Amino acid sequence: MSTLYHQLTLKEAVEAAKKDGAAPILKSIKERIQVLNPKINAYLRFNANVKASANGSSALHGIPIAIKDNICLEGEETTCASKILKGHVPPYDATVVTKLKNAGATILGQCNMDEFAFGSSTENSAFGPARNPWDLERVAGGSSGGSAAAVAADMALAALGSDTGGSVRQPAAFCGVVGLKPTYGRISRFGLIAFGSSFDQIGPLTKNVEDSAILMNILAGHDVKDSTSATQKVPDYTKALTRNVKGLRIGLPKEYFVEGMDKEVEANIRGAAEIFKKMGAEIKTVSLPHTPYSVAVYYIVAVAEASSNLGRFDGVEFGLRADAKTLKEMYFETRNQGFGAEAKRRILLGTFVLSAGYYEAYYLKGQKVRALIREDFNQAFREVDLILGPTAPTPAFKIGEKTSDPLAMYLSDIFTIPAPLAGIPAMSLPSGFTSAGLPIGLQLSARPFEEETIFRAAHAFEQEVQVYKKKPNLT
Repeated sequence: MSTLYHQLTLKEAVEAAKKDGAAPILKSIKERIQVLNPKINAYLRFNANVKASANGSSALHGIPIAIKDNICLEGEETTCASKILKGHVPPYDATVVTKLKNAGATILGQCNMDEFAFGSSTENSAFGPARNPWDLERVAGGSSGGSAAAVAADMALAALGSDTGGSVRQPAAFCGVVGLKPTYGRISRFGLIAFGSSFDQIGPLTKNVEDSAILMNILAGHDVKDSTSATQKVPDYTKALTRNVKGLRIGLPKEYFVEGMDKEVEANIRGAAEIFKKMGAEIKTVSLPHTPYSVAVYYIVAVAEASSNLGRFDGVEFGLRADAKTLKEMYFETRNQGFGAEAKRRILLGTFVLSAGYYEAYYLKGQKVRALIREDFNQAFREVDLILGPTAPTPAFKIGEKTSDPLAMYLSDIFTIPAPLAGIPAMSLPSGFTSAGLPIGLQLSARPFEEETIFRAAHAFEQEVQVYKKKPNLT
């Protein structure tokens, strides 16, 4: 039995730990990581000596969970997959890590990502790309590609990622797992190394919808250490898993079925809408007219925030410090050696849009269009309870396919960017496979703080189609 512990869902593993203890589960997953991580590169660091921190009465009972390498872990190197943070060891845990530990979880290791979460493929990692467990020649998505790949390959029972423009949901779609971006403020950002402070949200990556709800019960809630943390009461998300969607109104945005979209993805998502209809939901066409501007707005507002946030990495306080004769030269060389090409691109772009003479033309205008995108969702949610669409316009692409064309890479987030611009919750869940056997992700979005509606619909759909039970063939 011990060799099969890694295949369990989070809920099944908690039950197994009550019976057998958490140690055999941890052992099984460690053995799997040692075999598969050299091929997949999902973990940057994993603690081979960690012991299960079992506590008989805790919710997670010593269960091992992985975290993305931009979430602070006390006493452990945390680098955002960047050379510039080499040797950076946080003196504190992120609030989500504290919550996981308080619930009895064992933190297993830190997962690969695009440097500072800048990317859609994990190819921007300073430590090489994470590979997709369904096809090792393809990307795992980004920026939380390592977290998604670890869960898909049964190298973690669950993992945490962060989502700024789709960085939990898009890799979830590419790797065939469940990824949730909660409402902005629903989960504390304290201890998450910032990219875009008005977008960033930590979210769970899990094998199924129920596991996502279990983790949300632990992670959600107000935190005095995060001034953007919401004070709304946290419901029991597992109570939303009723398998009943009768009467739910689901909107299909006409702007989400665009030219250039993969035909198999489009057919699958339209088929998913029909499944919801057969289950008793009402399907309506809705419009989100400002969708075409979302990528442009995001790459103005988010990079401006990134430029501001990354100003602190200069070789003085922590991380890499280049040898130099003068202070100015040290700043220049540290940043030149420490940041990768995509990080430099975004910092320069963000600094430009915030500069005198351009602030109003770009950043301010971007904020105004962001307000219009938010209003599109407000209008749509007057007619429907959920919005359904594809998570990504294509399945996972080949490693190297888009690296020479940043714009093509940015457009792979066209369906995930609107939700963080509007601050609403959205989930990607597996909805099928292409003829080549690559996972397809379905995205459900809801009104702010209505994650329960997403859980209700996602769980019902998942149980109906049972796609999540299929596993990649990794030997």
